Amino acid sequence: MFETYLEMSGFGRQATLTPVSKSDLLRMCSGTGAAFSALVEKKLLTTHEEEVERLPLVTATANQPSTLSEAQQAAFEEINTSFESHDTTLLHGVTSSGKTEVYIHLISRALKQGHQVLYLLPEIALTTQLTTRLRRVFGQRMGVYHSKFSDAERVEIYRRQLSDNPYDIILGVRSSVFLPFQRLGLIIIDEEHEPSYKQQDPAPRYHARSLALMLARRHGAKTLLGSATPSIETYHLAQQGRYGYVSLTQRFRGLSMPEVEVVDVRRLKFQHRMKGIFSQQLLDAMGKALSSGHQVILFQNRRGYANFMQCRTCGWVPRCDRCDVSLTYHRQHHHLSCHYCGAIYQVPDACPQCEGHDFGDVGMGTEKVEDAVHQHFPDARTIRMDIDTAHTRHAFEQIIDDFASRRYDVLIGTQMVSKGLDFAGVSVVGILDADTMLNIPDFRSAERTFQVIAQVSGRAGRAEDGGRVILQTRSADSDTIVQAQHNDYLAMTATQLEERQEFHYPPFTRVINVYVRHRDAKHADLLAADMARLLRASFADRVLGPDRPAVARVKSMSVRKIMIKLERNASPRAVYDILMKVQNRLMQQPSASGVQVYYDVDPM
Repeated sequence: MFETYLEMSGFGRQATLTPVSKSDLLRMCSGTGAAFSALVEKKLLTTHEEEVERLPLVTATANQPSTLSEAQQAAFEEINTSFESHDTTLLHGVTSSGKTEVYIHLISRALKQGHQVLYLLPEIALTTQLTTRLRRVFGQRMGVYHSKFSDAERVEIYRRQLSDNPYDIILGVRSSVFLPFQRLGLIIIDEEHEPSYKQQDPAPRYHARSLALMLARRHGAKTLLGSATPSIETYHLAQQGRYGYVSLTQRFRGLSMPEVEVVDVRRLKFQHRMKGIFSQQLLDAMGKALSSGHQVILFQNRRGYANFMQCRTCGWVPRCDRCDVSLTYHRQHHHLSCHYCGAIYQVPDACPQCEGHDFGDVGMGTEKVEDAVHQHFPDARTIRMDIDTAHTRHAFEQIIDDFASRRYDVLIGTQMVSKGLDFAGVSVVGILDADTMLNIPDFRSAERTFQVIAQVSGRAGRAEDGGRVILQTRSADSDTIVQAQHNDYLAMTATQLEERQEFHYPPFTRVINVYVRHRDAKHADLLAADMARLLRASFADRVLGPDRPAVARVKSMSVRKIMIKLERNASPRAVYDILMKVQNRLMQQPSASGVQVYYDVDPM
C-alpha cells in the first residue's frame, strides 16, 4: 500500500492515482470502515432516515451571486484567463479581500457549463458560516460532507453522488476528495496552506491538496488554490510558471488592514509591568473595544489551563505513563490529560518524590486565558473554542453562531479561530504567545508562525470601524515577527526560500520521514540504526538520522525517525522499490519481532 500513499501525496512529477482496496477507501471516507461499508452495501439507515436525508438537503431559495467589486471582477477574469493555459491557479488575496465571492462566481460559471464543483475547506468549523452563505445562492444543489456527520448522513451523500441526480456542489473537508464525481469541472481549495489538509495518523497518510490536484487531472478539471498566506511550495510553483497566479491586494470595500502592535513580553516581565498574562497595551485595547460595543478575539494555541503542574519543592512534573510528555492541567474538570494518547489522570494529593503538597501550574492554555479575562473584565461574556468545547458538529456551529450574533463579547480559542471565520463585530485581536510556534524544531516553524499570525490578525477590522492586533512575544526582534507585523509575505518567503535552498529542504527537495516503532527503546534504537545504514547504501548522504523526535514515546511505543531528502526528479517507483527492499531486509532480523515501520511523504 505504500506505493499508493506515495502517489497519493503527489510524489514525482508524473504521479498517478493507484487504485486502493474498497475497505481502505471506505475507511478513508468515514473513519469507521466496517460501519460505513455495511450502510453502503446493505443500504441500512438509522430510524432517523427522513431527518438524515433532510440534513444535506436544507431547503433554500437560490439567488444570484452578489455583484463583484472592480478588484474582484478583475481577479475573476484573470483566473478564467489563467485557466486557459494552466490547470491550476493560485489566488493570493489578503484577508477580507472577498475571495469567497470570487469563488461563488467561479462556481456559478462552472455550473452553467454543466460541471460539478468540489469546494474544500481545511476545518469543519469553516463549513458553518460558508454553508449558509452558499445555500443562499445555490440552494439544494449543494451537499456538505465531513467527519462530524454520522455514518448514515455520509452514506446518503455517497449514494447521492452515485445516482442520476448527484449534487452539483460538494462543500467539505479533506475526506471529500474520496467522493465519486461524474462531471467534475472545478476544484476550489480554500486556505490551501493549512496543514489540516494533511492526514497524519492513522494511515493512509495523504495530503488532500495533492490528491485533489490528481483528481482534477483525471477529470480534466481546473483547480483554484486560494489563500492570504500561500504555502511556500505553492507560491514557488506559481512563480516558476507551473501554476497560474492572480492576486487581490486590497480588502473588500476599501477597508484597511488592521494595525499590528508588537509587545515585548520579555522586557515587560523584566520591568514587572505585565498584568498577569496580559500586557497593559492589550488590556487597554480590550477595554476600549468592549466599552464601544465591539468584540475581541484572543488567540492562544494551547488548550487546557496550564502546560503542566510542578511540585514547587522538588520540581517533580507529572508525566504520561504511555507517552514521553508532561500532562496538561485542565482546571474545569480538575484532572491531568495527555494530549497525545488521551489518557486522563487524577491530580495528585502529594508529590510522589518528596511527599510535598505545594503544586504550581506552569504555562497557560485557553482555560487560564478565560479566567484572566473574567478577572479583568467581570462583565464581559466569554466563550472558548477549542477541542474541549467544540468536540461535536453542533458545538462548533453553536459557538460560531453565538459569537457572530454577539451573544458573547470575547472569543478565546486555538487555531480554530484563525481560519477564515468572518465576524464583523471584532475590532481587537490579541495573540498571547507567538513564540510557541516559532520555537518548534521544524523547518516550517517560521512559515507556520507567519501564517497563523497573519490569519488570526485578519479576523480584526472586517467592518468600517477598523481593527487592532496586539501581538505579545518574547522574540520581538525576530525576522518572522517583524515580517508578520508588517504583513510582508514576500519578505518572509524570500528569507525562507534562501534558507531552504541552502539546507536542501522543500520546495527544492522532496522529504520522506521513515519512522521505526518498537515497545522496547533499545530495540527501536538498534533497528532504526540498521535501517538508516541500509538506506545509506542507496541514498548516501541524503539520509539523516536516526534521531528521536520531539515526542519519542507515544502510546507505549518508542519512536525513532529517519529523514530522506531527495531530488525533485527522483523516480517514485525506484524510491518505493528501495524502501521496500530495505524494509524486508530489516524484517528478516530476529530482533525485528514487534517492530513497526511507516512512512510519511512530504510531512507537514
